[in-house]
Amino acid sequence: METTRVVDSRPADGGRAIRRRRRCTVCGQRFTTFERAQIEIMVVKRDGRRQPFESAKVRRGVENALADRPVPADAVDDLVRSIEADVRAGPGSVRVEDIGLAVLAGLRRIDEVAYLRFASVYKDFQGAQDFEREMATLEGDA
Repeated sequence: METTRVVDSRPADGGRAIRRRRRCTVCGQRFTTFERAQIEIMVVKRDGRRQPFESAKVRRGVENALADRPVPADAVDDLVRSIEADVRAGPGSVRVEDIGLAVLAGLRRIDEVAYLRFASVYKDFQGAQDFEREMATLEGDA
């Protein structure tokens, strides 16, 4: 038996949620619920394995690259939110390479040292010449 009745429904949060005004049929109290779709985005790893997207992993990678750098915390929050929004706007799966490239692009805007740190791991630098090549690319784009 239903104990609540929907009195009103409307879109909320820019259309990403539904706000429902409900009334309890037992006591008459009114309350509001918000319904959001929980779409799980899958990350396709280099070896073909798939696993759920976790923005916490993106944040850890960004924070590791930015360790001891003078970058405000809200810049990290903005970058992680931006990457997550891009991933969620996609088709339901994303390649790990695309996430890495998005992190690189964001770090490049925020801090070049952090960009080089992340690039050294992401691009698997093997020696000083890899750093030199990447620095030349940075200077060429400046």
